[in-house]
This record gives sequence, C-alpha cells and structure tokens, in this order.
Amino acid sequence: MSTGELLSIEPLELKFPFELKKQISCSLQLSNKTDSYVAFKVKTTNPKKYCVRPNAGVVLPRSTCDIIVTMQAQKEAPADMQCKDKFLLQSVKAPDGSAAKDITAEMFNKEAGHQVEETKLKVVYVAPPQPPSPVPEGSEEGSSPRGSVSDNGHVNGAEFAAASKAFVQRFDSDEKSPEAKSLISKLTEEKNNAIQQNNKLRQELEMLRREGSKSRGGVSFMFVVIVALLGMLLGFLLKKT
Repeated sequence: MSTGELLSIEPLELKFPFELKKQISCSLQLSNKTDSYVAFKVKTTNPKKYCVRPNAGVVLPRSTCDIIVTMQAQKEAPADMQCKDKFLLQSVKAPDGSAAKDITAEMFNKEAGHQVEETKLKVVYVAPPQPPSPVPEGSEEGSSPRGSVSDNGHVNGAEFAAASKAFVQRFDSDEKSPEAKSLISKLTEEKNNAIQQNNKLRQELEMLRREGSKSRGGVSFMFVVIVALLGMLLGFLLKKT
C-alpha cells in the first residue's frame, strides 16, 4: 500500500492471472485520507493494451474509490512471464464540490505550481492455478488391495492372491478387539449350524428317494399280476367257447 499525503493506493502491483486469448481484470482501491476533494488520473506506458475505468475522477473526503484495470486478450505469452508495462497514478487537491467532469489536464501540471503526487504501479503476470493431478487408483493410504485387471476384464490371479495374503497378514498382525472376537465366534457357530442343517437335509432327501423307488417298484409288480390274471381269465373264456 502507498501512503501518500493525499491518497492511499492498494495494491501497488497490478496482478493479472495470465491466460492466452482472454481478457483479464484486476482492481485498485484509492482511499482519501484528507478532508479535501482529491482528483486523480491514471496513465500507462501501453494504453492500447489496457482499459482503465475510471481513468480519472474525484475521491470525496474520507472516502474510497475503486478502479478496474482490464488487460486485452493476448495472442502469445511473454518470455519468462515478465511484463515491462507500468502505470502512473497522479493525484492533486481539487476544489470542494468538484466532480469528474471538472477535471482538466492543467490540474496535474507541475510546472504550473500544482502539488501533484505520483505513484508508479508495476504489472505482474501470475500463472493460472493448475488443476490437481489425478491420483492413481489404489495409491491412497489405507486402501484395500486390488488385483490388476487384464484386457479381457479378468483379475490376475497371482497378484490377487498375493494382495489377499498381505491383507490377511496385516489384519492378523493387528490386535483384535473384543467386538471382533465376538463377531468371529458368532459367525463360526452359525457356519457350523448351517453345515449340520445341510447334512440333515441331504439325509432326509436320500430317504425320500429310496421310499419313492420302492413305491414305484410295488406298483409295477401289482400291475403285472393283474395283467397276468386278466390274460388267464380271457384264455379260459376263449377255450370254453
């Protein structure tokens, strides 16, 4: 910040986040520290490159004024991102009640005896912020192990087995909490019950199959006996006739 007798200027460097083919703006704030009206005027060494709004005006006593400086879109970046452009802000006391339309070039003429304050401002190019680089999958700390995927979508078995083994070893090395032990015991008991229930169902299914086979065998035998009796009766009747 510049702390002259008339105006305080902030900042003293015009910082532009430089991007090709894009207009970029930054702002200045002028603060009138006096009880007088203060006129100001902004000049630059490269007027075709910049647009200043307002480039001249009046700051009322104990008040502030904002200035917007816009750099026109550039087709190429300067070497080493260095800029030699400069600005000059001139300020002078003005009659009470003055407005922007009352400002004249003669007011900033030192040779005419006017007390003119001058502050030089530098132009600085700032590289635009870069987007964060993508984090490779599986590189986060604490992430679960993953097997590599081949071109046809199948997981590499060897790498998956190695990763699983490492995960199990890591899990076993950690101290198990009482909650974890209780959960493991409960799951083991449920697994054993499921196995027993499965074996019981298999035995019942086998018994049902055997009984079904016997039933089918009995029906077939009776059917044969009945057919034989009918055949004998029919033969007896034929002989009798």
